[in-house]
Amino acid sequence: MKDETKLATLGRDPEGHHGAVNIPVYRASTILQPDLKTLKEVYAARERDEQVTSYGRIGTPLTYAFENILAELEGGYRAISFPSGAAACSGAILSAVKAGDHILVTDSVYGPTRHFCDTVLKRLGVETEYFRPTINAGIKDLLRPNTSLVFLESPGSLTFEMQDVPAMAEIAHKHGAKVAMDNTWGTPLYFKSFSHGVDLSVHAATKYIVGHSDAMLGVVIATKESWPMLRDSARALGNNAGPDEVFLGLRGLRTMAVRLPRHMESGITVADWLRGRAEVTSVLHPALPQDPGHAIWKRDFLGACGLFSFELDRKYSDDAVAAFVDHLELFGIGYSWGGFESLVTVAKPHGIRSAEPWRDHGPLLRLHIGLEATEDLIADLKAGFDRLNKAQG
Repeated sequence: MKDETKLATLGRDPEGHHGAVNIPVYRASTILQPDLKTLKEVYAARERDEQVTSYGRIGTPLTYAFENILAELEGGYRAISFPSGAAACSGAILSAVKAGDHILVTDSVYGPTRHFCDTVLKRLGVETEYFRPTINAGIKDLLRPNTSLVFLESPGSLTFEMQDVPAMAEIAHKHGAKVAMDNTWGTPLYFKSFSHGVDLSVHAATKYIVGHSDAMLGVVIATKESWPMLRDSARALGNNAGPDEVFLGLRGLRTMAVRLPRHMESGITVADWLRGRAEVTSVLHPALPQDPGHAIWKRDFLGACGLFSFELDRKYSDDAVAAFVDHLELFGIGYSWGGFESLVTVAKPHGIRSAEPWRDHGPLLRLHIGLEATEDLIADLKAGFDRLNKAQG
């Protein structure tokens, strides 16, 4: 069954829901049983890890359907939903570490993940070491006897470095370490992380899975070996997603296979146009043949999304950049991405990186290309460049 068909058909049960095409929202905490015998049977089934409806926090037909679709789509064993992408990142890490461990995290990692490592993990006695995003096979030199996890993000959140995930996973596994990866950019459609050696695949479902900028949601998909610890740690923390958010995630999945190709095509079109601008010194988009990570992207990925960055010449001042950004008509100024709308932010990796400082670079702008016509988006950016140059003088 092709992915497009899986997204349209999996998880549906009209016969079990009075003919409803979509699974209704289960707003439930207490689940009543008809007698003590049934109660005992249900909880025994739960202990065997069967997907029974025993308590709202543990799972309902809605959450199980959402999680099962994602696990099947990406090639994992089971999945669990979280209340946000940040919660999914921290939940995946917590499931794989203990006090006294050392973990390796890419220096290009999502900001909230870095914050979690530098604060909560540090208090729990877990040491985080950040590595150069393009270290690839060189990761073997950083592994220690107590290294329990390697956390990847390919491409990186702001600067879009690609990582050789299969090579790094092979090295980590030989050492006995697990591999987690933030796969939000690739999505379960465009990067099949488990066929490349990943043990825990993390998604900010807030982005392309929900797809409409109207819900906070996260998901972690696990291998069979990694599933019990992920399940138990998430349940112990009570870190479950709400029913309305899961419903919106499931609804978003149904159209993701038609939305993502449009984001990809439009993103590449705008990125390629930006390459021709004199004001731009580099465009950071792995799907462009000129990108340093293009060979890895072409080998491992099935597509791209609409998120990338571009770098301006160092001569442009903050005021000139503000003139460019502040008056864009079709690009909202805001964080997150993956919705139908285009967005712009000014990224500042300079004060964040620790393994490989981000030096001697000009202003960095991150774009999310939405579902608008590319002709209109390019016209909006062109007017922005006119303002940029005028403000710079």
